[in-house]
Amino acid sequence: MAYYYPEPSHTFSEYLLVPVFSSKECIPTNVSLKTPVVKYRKGQEECPLTMNIPMVSAVMQSVSGEKMGVALAKEGGIAFIYVSQPIEQQAEMVRKVKASKAGFVASDSNLRLENTMADVVALKEQTGHATMAVTDDGTGTGKLLGIVTGRDYRVTRMDPNTKVSEFMTPIEKIIYAEEGTSLKECNNIIWDNKLNSLPVIDKEGHLVAFVFRKDYDSHKSNPLSLLDPDKRYVVGAGINTRDYAERVPALVEAGVDVLVMDSSEGYSEWQAITLKWIRDHYGDSVKVGAGNVVDGEGFRYLAEAGADFVKIGIGGGSICITRETKGIGRGQATAVIDVAAERDKYFEETGIYVPICADGGIVHDYHLTLALAMGSDFCMLGRYFSRFDESPTDKVLVNGNYMKEYWGEGSARARNWQRYDLGGEKKMSFEEGVDSYVPYAGYLSDGVATTLAKIRHTMCNCGALTLEELRDKAKITLVSSVSIVEGGAHDVVLKDSTK
Repeated sequence: MAYYYPEPSHTFSEYLLVPVFSSKECIPTNVSLKTPVVKYRKGQEECPLTMNIPMVSAVMQSVSGEKMGVALAKEGGIAFIYVSQPIEQQAEMVRKVKASKAGFVASDSNLRLENTMADVVALKEQTGHATMAVTDDGTGTGKLLGIVTGRDYRVTRMDPNTKVSEFMTPIEKIIYAEEGTSLKECNNIIWDNKLNSLPVIDKEGHLVAFVFRKDYDSHKSNPLSLLDPDKRYVVGAGINTRDYAERVPALVEAGVDVLVMDSSEGYSEWQAITLKWIRDHYGDSVKVGAGNVVDGEGFRYLAEAGADFVKIGIGGGSICITRETKGIGRGQATAVIDVAAERDKYFEETGIYVPICADGGIVHDYHLTLALAMGSDFCMLGRYFSRFDESPTDKVLVNGNYMKEYWGEGSARARNWQRYDLGGEKKMSFEEGVDSYVPYAGYLSDGVATTLAKIRHTMCNCGALTLEELRDKAKITLVSSVSIVEGGAHDVVLKDSTK
């Protein structure tokens, strides 16, 4: 006989937080949203990877490309570059994120003396970088002979065949730093000499890296930026349970910081097999999350299989139709509560804290705070991030309003059969996602700032200055359908805000 749960499953919209006493220290500026990403021995060691905000972007074609990787890392979160693309293409996206921000940036725009101005223009179009190193072998580690910037040439006034050697700034006129100079000292040299970039060379004159003025400015304006030990942006990437033996090495070589298995349902031996392969080849040096699950039993299976974090949620995404097509899933709030209880039990038994991530079912900003209060360490968002300029999709005009395209990985457009693979034929038998539009919302930084402000204010209402305190102190009530209606504007005629 089938097992029947005694209670119905619930969504986040069916709950509210109840205010508790908050001290005078409970003000939004004192709130920390720092959260662990991967497993660790809580109370005995520091988590090897933490985020400054509890938000990651979904492993989706319409959400997480290299622009999202940079933009979200600037805010303190992590983007997971989508897996439904060729391996080298995904690895290249990771490389671009890692190269876009660093204290010491490896040069990827390099020339030889015999190159021409036409080559300079073509290279700038290819890389988007205006500062180019001229080295003896045309590589980023060759002997530095000069530098070309936009101030060294004029396309309208010079012959495209003019040799780089004729208009570059030669090494004799370049201010540079020697290898071993600290980042702080390099920035001081930049400021003292009013430079935009500073090359770093070794004792033999070979180029080591560049330090850019804009990176210093960017860091000062983004104090929560999530950086690795080499001052590069932290970025994640998705993998599947089919081509992991080829994809994981390529992503690791590209510099990825954390991986996650992209699957519609993770309580599967395929995920355990994938985790074992990664552990056998990389030990614990490669961090990888697993999922998705919707109950404590699924969490326990993946935690024991070696997952660094576990994702929660089946069928709750705005573009997901898994529940409609297969009748599989669970209300996201109930799923989070169940998994969080098992996570805490697992920690008590083993001393190992395995973070959990609520993936899907987040419609309003306050749903984030509820998910965190219910036990999630961070949340994965698709529709939310797809609305911003930094998502990979086109901005289109629909009925007089700007929209962004948004489609699911289970849609005919994505054809990501690996995500729904159960070991059969290598194809999608039916759709589990839709193709849609979402209202355009401008820059990610503006939207995230508003969302985080709401979370911080609500945490203060709950008397909490950290996410751990929020989980301990939160009082949560289930509400009736009438209460949900009462919670919004009602019994009034709203003014037209456009007038």
